[in-house]
Formats: sequence, C-alpha cells, structure tokens
Amino acid sequence: MNTAMDSSQFKFKVILSFFPKILKSKRTNIFSPLIRHIPGVFFLLLLTFTPYAFFRSATRMPQNLPPQRNLLQLLGISPSPESIDYVQNKTQFQLHNLLTEQRHPKTWNLSEVVRQGFLPGLKALLAVDEDITKKLENFSYEMKTCEELTKAFEESFLGHKKIYIYGCGATGRLAKQMESSFWRPFWKKIKSERKIWTKLKTQLGESIEDRLMGEMTGADKALISSLEGLEDLQLIGRLQLEEKKIKKGDLVICVTEGGETSSVIGTILAALDLWKKEGNFDPLESRKSLYFIYNNPDSTLLPLERSRRVIEEPGISKINLTTGPQAISGSTRMQATTIETFVIGTILETALERTLRKFLTKKEMSHLGFESSLSLEERLGNFPNILNQLKKSLPSISLFTEMEAKTYEEGHFTTYFANRGLITVFIDSTERSPTFRLLPLDTVKEKQRRCWVQLWTSATNLQEAWEKFLGRTFRGLSSAFYERAFEEEIEDPFLKKAALESLKNAGDDQQFLYDFSLSESNLSWRGPKAGDLGVCVLISPEEKELEDEHSHFRDFLRLFIKEKARIAGLAISDKSYGEIEEIIKKILEFNLRKEGCLVVVNVSSKNDPFHLNQQIALKMLLNAHSTAVMTYLGRVIGNTMTNVSPSNLKLVGRATYLVQSHVNDILVKPQWIKRYGLFPLISYGEANAVLFESIAFLKQKKDMTQQTAEVALSIIRILESIRLQEGISNERALEIVKNQGLRNYLLELIEEK
Repeated sequence: MNTAMDSSQFKFKVILSFFPKILKSKRTNIFSPLIRHIPGVFFLLLLTFTPYAFFRSATRMPQNLPPQRNLLQLLGISPSPESIDYVQNKTQFQLHNLLTEQRHPKTWNLSEVVRQGFLPGLKALLAVDEDITKKLENFSYEMKTCEELTKAFEESFLGHKKIYIYGCGATGRLAKQMESSFWRPFWKKIKSERKIWTKLKTQLGESIEDRLMGEMTGADKALISSLEGLEDLQLIGRLQLEEKKIKKGDLVICVTEGGETSSVIGTILAALDLWKKEGNFDPLESRKSLYFIYNNPDSTLLPLERSRRVIEEPGISKINLTTGPQAISGSTRMQATTIETFVIGTILETALERTLRKFLTKKEMSHLGFESSLSLEERLGNFPNILNQLKKSLPSISLFTEMEAKTYEEGHFTTYFANRGLITVFIDSTERSPTFRLLPLDTVKEKQRRCWVQLWTSATNLQEAWEKFLGRTFRGLSSAFYERAFEEEIEDPFLKKAALESLKNAGDDQQFLYDFSLSESNLSWRGPKAGDLGVCVLISPEEKELEDEHSHFRDFLRLFIKEKARIAGLAISDKSYGEIEEIIKKILEFNLRKEGCLVVVNVSSKNDPFHLNQQIALKMLLNAHSTAVMTYLGRVIGNTMTNVSPSNLKLVGRATYLVQSHVNDILVKPQWIKRYGLFPLISYGEANAVLFESIAFLKQKKDMTQQTAEVALSIIRILESIRLQEGISNERALEIVKNQGLRNYLLELIEEK
C-alpha cells in the first residue's frame, strides 16, 4: 500500500492550503457573515471545489506531454527490484507522517534567512528549542515516571546491578555520552579522593564505574559513521543485549528519537523476554526495570506494529518527550536528542546525589559538587536559563558561524580541540556527515585531508586518545558472535546483505583507523595551513589552562597562529565574557580582534558535578551553528534535509518523500505552469524508483561524486526531464548538481523573467 498521498490528494491539499489565508485576509471580510451560516458554508465549499475540479481535469491532460506517458516512461526507466520491494513491502518504514518528520513553521524558509544573515538564521534555529522549555513546563504526566526511573537508578546503584542505556544514531551517541562524559569521569574523580572512596566502595562496589554501560547500534564504530542495515534489525538489539550479559532485574533504558527504531525496539523487547521466560511474569515488577523513551505522539506511532508492541505493553515504562517538529525536518539530532540527553542526564545525576547523601557528610557532598540538595523538578527547571544564555551570546556565535562557513567556502578545513567537551564536539562533527552528506572523518590511511572537519584532544597517540574519549577501551562487534545469527535469522535478502557487509567494518580493529591525538604524524600531515580554522573548546574549569603557557590549549592556539590560520574560542563557563576576555588578552601571540573570535556562554556548574548543563549548552550551540553553516553552503532547502544520506530504511523513506514533495511543489507553482504547462504530480513510487536509480549511480561513481546527494540528483533529473520533455541521464543531472546546486537550480526555475 502506498502511504504517500496520491496525485489528486496532493492537489486538493495544495488548493485547500490557501483557504485559511483567504479567510484571514482583511480583504475577505465580506465572507465573514457567510461563515456563520450553513448556506455560506456550502458557498465557500463551492468556491473551493470548482477550481480544484478544473485543475484536476487539466492535469489529466498535460499540455506538454502525451497523456499516456508517465514520469518513468519519460525517463526510460523501470523500478529496480529493491525499489519495488521498498514501496510494496517496507510501508512500516515510510515514516513521513511522524511529527518529527514535519517542517517547523519557525524555520520554514531557513535557507533564505541564513543567506540574508547568520544572526537571524541562528535566532530561528534556537527559537525551536523553546519547544523543549514548553514541554518541560508541562511535564506533570511524565514527571511521575521520571521519579520512578530515578528510584530505579538508586536501587541499581545500591543493589550492584547493571545499567544498560541503549540507542541508535543520535540517541546511541547520547547513551555513550552518559557513560563516557558523565559517569566515568565522575567516578574517576571520586576514586582520587581516598577518604570519600573508602566510605563508598563497600556500599556501592569496587567496579561501579563499569556497571553503567552506554551502548549504540553497531557499538563504538557507529560513533563515527552509521553501519547500513543494522538499525533496521530488531535482531541486533537482542544480540547486543545478550553480549553484554544483561539479566532480569538489571536496569534497561532504551532511547529512540522517533519511537520506531527497530534495533532499539528489539533491545527493550529482548529485555522484556528475560522477565517473561522465567514464568510468573508480573508487568508491575518488570516495568520498574524497563524504560522506553521517545519523541513522537503515541497516535502517530500506534499504526506501526513494532512501536505498538512497546507502547501497549504494560510491562514496560514509557516516557514520551515529544516537543514537535525539529528545526530541520527529520533532524532528530537537534531538539529530540537535546531533551532526551537533558532529562536522562538530570535523572541520573539526581539519583546519584540521593544515593551519595546516604553515606557522605554535607561537606563531602559539597566537595564533590553537590552543594545543596535539589529536587528532580528543580534540576529540570535549569533548561530555560541555558537557552537564555545561549541567546545572549548569539552575536558572537554568528561571527563564529560566519568564520567556519567562509572557511569551507574558500576550500579550507577546520580542526576542533577539546578535552571536557570532547564527546559533545565529536558527536556534532560526526553527525554532520549523514545529515548534510559530507565525507566522513578521515582515516589514518588518507594521504591528504578530505573531510572538512577533524577533532583533536590532549593525547600523544591513537590509543591514548580513545581511552580519553571513552574512559575505557574501544568496543567493537565480534564477527564470531554476530555473523552466524545474521546468516540464519535475517530473512530479508537486502537487509542480510547490508548487515553482513557492515559487520566487516564494526570490529575492534576499526579503532586503529582514527587518530584524534596531538601525535607528530597528525601534526605533520593534518596540521593547519593558512586559511584553515582552529576552534578551541573549553568547559569550566578549563579556562585556567589558558593561563598556563605549557598547556595543550596554548600549544593548539600557537600552532594555528604560526600558520596564519583563523582561530576561535568557545567557552561554556562559570565565568563571564569579560573575565574570559581578560585571560585571552594575556596570551601575547593571540590578537582576538584581528585574528579570531571568542564565544562565551555563561552557564553555572553549581550543583552539577556532571557539568550536564554546560554540555547541553555546548550541544545546542554546535547543533545550531553547524546547521547554519551547512544551510549557508546550500545543503538545506527551506528547512528540509535535502542532502540526507539514505543509509537505512527510514532514511530511504525520508529521501523519497523529499524528492516527491520538492518536485510536486515546483509543478504546482504558477511560474512553472505558465512556462512549461501542466504535468501530473509524481507519486511516491515514482520518486522512489528514481531515488534508487540515483543511489546505484552514485555508488558506482563514488570516487567522482564524493559528497553528491541522491535527493538533489533525483529532483534535478526529474524536473529537468519534464522541462525539456525528454528524459535526461544521471550524468547530465550530476553536471547540473555540481555546477549549479539544487538551491540555485530551483530558484532559477521559478524566478520571474
């Protein structure tokens, strides 16, 4: 069944979309009395349906093509077996009706706003984060379950049980952050306090830092790049749970932005099975240990069988964090993951404080960063202040955004340097690749830089950098554990092929491909050149290291200044802009006004030993910043993700809908109709067939096409073929993509001549 609207439905929706605007217009006040009366209603319906009937009749007989020729006939192509299978059998992954996939009104014309100025573009992006504030202000229903999760954390700490936080993509990186940014650094600090640790280890166990595990679909390699085929398998979630030896009674928290991710659903259902298979199953007991956190309304998820199994399961606790559409449609790395990170991190920190107060004095708690006891509600109430502080810093953020955008526009590269903020910076950097179709992070095998961005940290070699990053050794997927299950249990031939191929690139050996250290080899062949940008990221109390002439932060700044490269400083700090600026002025080799920019966001770390609020501020800053950069460079049209990489079934669906909606949007514009006549609006199946042709074409020419997006290629090929009344090849469409770009091409089609 085709879940997208058909041609007639689309036309009807287009015409009706103008109807509310007519009624609101001051020029149509003469119709107001009619609306209050039934005859008037019929009159208005007549006004609506008459032009619609005429329009529909006209589109049945397009003026520019023989009626019997549809789009695929024009292009001279037939749907591939994979396309036919997707349209007919993968309807559960055609998710463009989900709320997170819709376009947000506050950023509707973002691509044009950013071209007019970075400051208004950034304001529009951060305005969408206000939806998080509204959600947290109306949190009474979810608060009860959040308190239950807080208690579950406490009982797990005291009962020496495992805590397993699992996600996929952006939420998988969230899970890693819970472990490696918040949990492990906190216990590393406690273990350095001998008196405090002596008190705690007998109560909480010697290995408490190892009992909280953040895991994602595909393990640690997926931090860097997605592994095709794995996200779409419930099987992988079950296998990873099994490999980590999670047992009945362990705390399992599964997080999915959309609420429909197969691997995450597979994980929570496998954890539920641990309870069910032992007999005497009591859902009131299992729900105390099993949590499913997501960001779409239940009403939109219930038609999906896999989501319905979880939502209607009484043995699983649910926390719905729906905020609405994302700033970029479908880009759940933004608001959806922000609220999830903030809420889960806040619950974890609150539970830890309540547990430690059972054993430590008030003075000892203050020494660890818990100066006073705060309720969960009070901690969640910090979010509006974080957002307000970001908004205050927008003028300096916009300068930074302009600097990075110009760096890429001129053909140069960016290097970020971070320690405390390492994972947050890393996540934003790697998520740019699938979101905006950039080349992934360079491996050590590359002869020269290809990826626009790279990340360094205070480490002298590759393995030391991974240890600093993760707080532990690298964890990959073992072929010996997963391969046989993939071979025997994956029935879908396309998914099996993709999963087995991804498994080859997910093992422990993958860590040796990436080096984030300040090693000599990195400095020699990936070091800065004139015109590049170096970004120094600090989270309190790292500002003090700027005053140390021998610190790695100072070394990094000197390196870029020496090469006459651009430099920027990002400080998420307890200190004010003025205080940080005074420190910067003492660095003799750094003239702030001449050579770079400084961004300071004043967010307190009081009562926040995880520095969660500062990390959230950094995340939101980088998300808005990188989105504005890529929008300026033409990788967003309106507020749609037209450069998305269709690397899994959900993203294929998103890409298909983007092709269909952008093409049909042009076909109904008066400028197009006047110039080229009427043409039937394309169907979801037609868009999908062309998309799969584009995917196959770009895979064959991977070395030549590099960062070319299948969506842009498909849109241009379709529209140009209709315009010329002859099917053009992918090669010809690719030339237009390279020479003109999608944004300029679409503007030229409808501009007045």
